[in-house]
Amino acid sequence: MNEIEDNYLDNHYIHKSNWLRAAVLGANDGILSTASIAIGLTAASATREPVILATVAGLVAGALSMAAGEYVSVSSQTDIEKADIQREKQELEEMPELELQRLAQIYEKRGLKKETALTVAKELTEFDALGAHVRDELGINEMSEAKPLQAAFASGSAFIAGGILPLLVVLFIPLASMEFYLYGFSILFLAILGSIAAKTGGSSIFKAVVRITFWGTIAMGLTAFVGSFFGVHV
Repeated sequence: MNEIEDNYLDNHYIHKSNWLRAAVLGANDGILSTASIAIGLTAASATREPVILATVAGLVAGALSMAAGEYVSVSSQTDIEKADIQREKQELEEMPELELQRLAQIYEKRGLKKETALTVAKELTEFDALGAHVRDELGINEMSEAKPLQAAFASGSAFIAGGILPLLVVLFIPLASMEFYLYGFSILFLAILGSIAAKTGGSSIFKAVVRITFWGTIAMGLTAFVGSFFGVHV
């Protein structure tokens, strides 16, 4: 990258979207899933050991599931992108004139005059035809390109980092009032996560915190209700 491109990336956040989405999703799921499991078990358990066991099991299983799910889903996206690029390459070989007109129409719809759009399309086609069509017709570029391993690692490791926080509460807070401490600390953890994610992505911190704590409250509240409703003490 040259200096202009480096400055552009420093001032914008879109290049972080892939790994940031996976990391936020993983950490949010880690906090929420682990805390919800612990709250549900605490509401139905008279001893600490089953709560710890279920929380640890949920943490491990959740991290592996998140990493595997991200890898599979992003790999599917990568397969689709590669298939589209191959299809575009074949179309450029079989009907270059039609593809040139398509490219010109894209630029014309973006605001260029018809003659200018055609000129731009011709010059870009001469420079890198496939690259121009992949970028402007298919909408695939380096910043939005799917990266399965990156997404899987970010999601799985973030889940563990998020899930460890409620686990610490389970280990050290008295069982009698654990549900309330779990809820309070988890909401705090979620608020911090929302703030960090919003700051990193350059979006509204207030909206991110309200959104993540609202849905977290609903999830943990419903889980606590299920645990107390069945009234099974283990």
